Amino acid sequence: MDDAAKIPQYKLFINPLDLKELKRDIWIDDPIPAQLKLEGKRLEIDLSYRGSHIRDFLKKSYQITFFKPNTFKGSKQIHLNAEFKDPSLIRNKLSFDFFSELGVLSPRSQHVFLTLNGKAEGVYLEIESVDQHFLKRRNLPSGSIFYAVDGDANFSLMSDLDKEIKKSLELGYKRKCGPASDDYKLQEFIIKINTIPIPEFEREIQKYLDVDKYLRWIAGIIFTANYDGFVHNYALYRNGETGLFEVIPWDYDATWGRDVNGKIMKANYVPIEGFNTLTARLLYVDNFRRRYRNLLEDIIEQQFTKDYMVPKAENLLQQIRPFVMQDPYKKPDIDQFDQELEVISEYIDERRRYLQRKLAKLN
Repeated sequence: MDDAAKIPQYKLFINPLDLKELKRDIWIDDPIPAQLKLEGKRLEIDLSYRGSHIRDFLKKSYQITFFKPNTFKGSKQIHLNAEFKDPSLIRNKLSFDFFSELGVLSPRSQHVFLTLNGKAEGVYLEIESVDQHFLKRRNLPSGSIFYAVDGDANFSLMSDLDKEIKKSLELGYKRKCGPASDDYKLQEFIIKINTIPIPEFEREIQKYLDVDKYLRWIAGIIFTANYDGFVHNYALYRNGETGLFEVIPWDYDATWGRDVNGKIMKANYVPIEGFNTLTARLLYVDNFRRRYRNLLEDIIEQQFTKDYMVPKAENLLQQIRPFVMQDPYKKPDIDQFDQELEVISEYIDERRRYLQRKLAKLN
């Protein structure tokens, strides 16, 4: 096997009694002690299942918190995603890398091969945790990070879940790091999004939001076609120096032509103008809408082409294929895995045609 085909080997060791406790109730978040061996090092960790509906899948996803040493390579926590519903196993990484190229803060990721007590668990995507260490590794100012935990993170005063006025402006969010006082900054941000008068919106919203980075984030959603991206799959970072919010993408396996169940998704399923309150208000402003359109046109010409994206996808697929053949959950579907490059390629073609037709809506 050549160097290009190698991915890191992660070896988990769990006491059988602790493993039994972990499996007893998949919905409990309490971690168990375990050891992780990688790169010749044996690390003491806390381990738990991660995700919501994905816990029901045969191939589990894990959250790892480093205990001894307290951090590893600058991280306190990492996530190991099974990517169970994505036949290619690469869509999350392909998306994060795409966002990064657009200038959007995005988690780093890499594919690894996991064993548990010597038994193959298969190919996983290791994703860095979005927390204070995420900021430190990038030499960014400290600040607060809020996770969007459900559909109420829709930048609206109305609940996306029960269609009523929210009882709290913090609904839909969980603060991961930063001072508790920034909870009020988040509430103020949401109020301003919804109450700034139209004539003042262009000027005033820039006191709370990094508009350029937000437009780039919207563009990333539009090109990858993450249906939940506008109201759920993201984190908010409030820069402690500028006081401005920006958005970090998260959970992008249902992209590049497949939905959350791994089914083919129509290329026109996610509209070019998006669908949350903040996006609607921004695109109502002529200046912001022109900037958004120009950004989409640039990306269509430069990054979102088959010539640019297909080799990236092909490289990832070739890198992990030998290990997919050793993955007990994915090996039976290797024929479908081998067809995914064509699925992604066709999606890019069809999505480009759709977006090029709809650009006139942004005039």
